[in-house]
Amino acid sequence: MVKSKVFILQKQFEGLPKPGDLKLVEEELPPLKDGEFLVEAVYLSVDPYMRAYAPNLPLGIPFIGSQVGIIKESKNPKFPVGKYVVGMFGWRSHSVANGESNNWASLPTYILPDFGKLSTSLGLGVLGMPGNTAYFGFLEICKPKAGETVVVSGAAGAVGNHVGQIAKIKGCKVIGIAGSDDKGKWLVDDLKFDHFINYKTQDVDKALKELAPEGIDCYFDNVGGEISTTVMNNMNTFGRVSVCGSISGYNDRTSKASVVQFAIVMKQLKVEGFIVSRWNDRWSEGIQQNLAWINEGKLKYKETVTEGFENMFNAFVEMLQGANFGKAVVKA
Repeated sequence: MVKSKVFILQKQFEGLPKPGDLKLVEEELPPLKDGEFLVEAVYLSVDPYMRAYAPNLPLGIPFIGSQVGIIKESKNPKFPVGKYVVGMFGWRSHSVANGESNNWASLPTYILPDFGKLSTSLGLGVLGMPGNTAYFGFLEICKPKAGETVVVSGAAGAVGNHVGQIAKIKGCKVIGIAGSDDKGKWLVDDLKFDHFINYKTQDVDKALKELAPEGIDCYFDNVGGEISTTVMNNMNTFGRVSVCGSISGYNDRTSKASVVQFAIVMKQLKVEGFIVSRWNDRWSEGIQQNLAWINEGKLKYKETVTEGFENMFNAFVEMLQGANFGKAVVKA
């Protein structure tokens, strides 16, 4: 019998998740049936959406999330032993799966493409779900044009920094909003964002008026709240807003931003939310394009790696507090 370490959702989060909300247990996995395979986790993901989805999860289940694992045993010819696989297997050290995409997020389970000399961990970041979130969510909804001004909130996170780089590839002026000067230096010096705003130390409205006197054409929204209201109030007529997340409200449901509808109406903004599974039928397209940009030197990435499966919870909370540069992953 194979034993798996599993983080179980024991208590609903109130504000920032606390150690007692999840419980680390050990369970025995059943023998494989025809069509199934056994996965051993190699890298596991921690992402903001986990906090957003948590209130709707039943207690007593393994906590949700994706991982890159290696197939240790298989009774499914499409998933052979020794291959790396990406799937929504949750916070588990070992999983039995069948390759069907019937997970809670409706995201695909698939054999990891060949990344050459690049780390398999990128299958959870720039060459995985966050990378496709940036690729499709920005290009399909904002439809940026060369010369336009793009603002990205949560700009130093896994999705935000990627969106800003795609905007530069497309010939746009890019302003990133994040919460530390170190992150700002990385965005401007390394990723070639045009400008950076530290929302903790600067007046965002004043800074936007100084940095984008011509107005803002596209806004990629990862945070929601007052920052997003401020950005939309500085947008041009017929501006486009891609709403990816609202991390500012995940741990504090009591905060209230100023009314944004006035800006939406008066500036005739297009505001559209999305879930990346909308583009499941084009999943490999996003991965291959992002891989090509990396190989061409047009797309850079950074990972914040936490060692040890038992440290999943700490990595999760630190990510929610903004401690990560780029994608936060855990090495099992």
